[in-house]
Amino acid sequence: MDYPSLSSAPFWPPAHFSEPRLFGISISDNITTFCSALVMSFKCGGILTGASGFIGSEGFPGVYPPNTKCTWKITVPEGKVVLLSFRFIDLESDNLCRYDFVDVYSGHTNGQRLGRFCGTLKPGALVANSNKMLVQMVSDANTAGNGFVAKFSATVPHHRGDQYCGGRLDKPSGSFKTPNWPDRDYPAGVTCSWHIVAPKNQLIELKFEKFDVERDNYCRYDYVAVFNGGEINDARRIGKYCGDSPPAPITSERNELLVQFFSDLSLTADGFIGHYKFRPKKLPTTTSPATTTLSPATTSDLSKNFIITGSVITTNIKGGSLHATISIINVYKEGNLAIQQAGKNLSAKITVVCKQCPLIRRGLNYVIMGQVEEDGKGKILPSSFTMTFKTKNQKILNILKNKQC
Repeated sequence: MDYPSLSSAPFWPPAHFSEPRLFGISISDNITTFCSALVMSFKCGGILTGASGFIGSEGFPGVYPPNTKCTWKITVPEGKVVLLSFRFIDLESDNLCRYDFVDVYSGHTNGQRLGRFCGTLKPGALVANSNKMLVQMVSDANTAGNGFVAKFSATVPHHRGDQYCGGRLDKPSGSFKTPNWPDRDYPAGVTCSWHIVAPKNQLIELKFEKFDVERDNYCRYDYVAVFNGGEINDARRIGKYCGDSPPAPITSERNELLVQFFSDLSLTADGFIGHYKFRPKKLPTTTSPATTTLSPATTSDLSKNFIITGSVITTNIKGGSLHATISIINVYKEGNLAIQQAGKNLSAKITVVCKQCPLIRRGLNYVIMGQVEEDGKGKILPSSFTMTFKTKNQKILNILKNKQC
């Protein structure tokens, strides 16, 4: 009896079949990926052409090497566009993907970045706007993982279906929505990016009419992220949203906005529909100057402060400062503090800048109040407040969650 090869086998399991998962991926997908990887030898980058193929980190399924930068240039036949589907990903986890990451670009040079990915949450399908795509993996000197495997294939331009969404929006007004809206929940494992482009002398106003995305305190699983400009760049992120409350209306800084929707491979929800419109840069004369000047300042000040409780898990003295990693117990004011995730555990890095600053010791629990540096690290100054954390402090600290300042 002839058995079909893994590459030619139909998709299994069915969409509604529930099966065990490993690293957040169905067992059958893992088996297919690892079996395929065993007969391949992935190198650091390369030039790939054809209707389909696989790329992967060097040494997969072993641990990828440190201090590398690998670039893959993919070209599919003319008249098609590149579809990239991650089968497995396990890179050092960081909420800003600053250390080890995979970047995906539409085109080979000066293309739009479709996303930056790390950790173990597998992105949804990514579609280039041409027959060319560039994938780049960067690793630093420290923590590593098993890397990634992704399949590229040629697909029809502007193809629409459960896995495909997003695109360029350049009409004076319009709408965008999650796949399946409003008939049923959005699908799992989807990435959508809507690039909204207005004329250079205009701004973009954005609002969500209906909104229901899997809830999580840090929007780690399913989320909508909105960026000033045309690429996914956390330095220009306006906000990251989930839950069932629509975000407040958003106005772009310039003439471009990027709206990204991501769903992981587990729970889904109703989804959303959003509307946008262009307007002139100059505000109407009836707008209050006080409103436009005070609001950004207030937001900026709040973003520089944080309040957390946590356990000190590592300490290191460098240049007269103490650098520590805090395993987070609870967050009361996050600001722009960079919170990292490893499995279900959350952590943050802080710097105690001088010997006179409050002393913290490894293995103890603390309430820590401080400022956030531009790189997302917490900073503890002589004027900052820390104290040993005890369970009886919890009720008082919970009040902070409902405070506006």
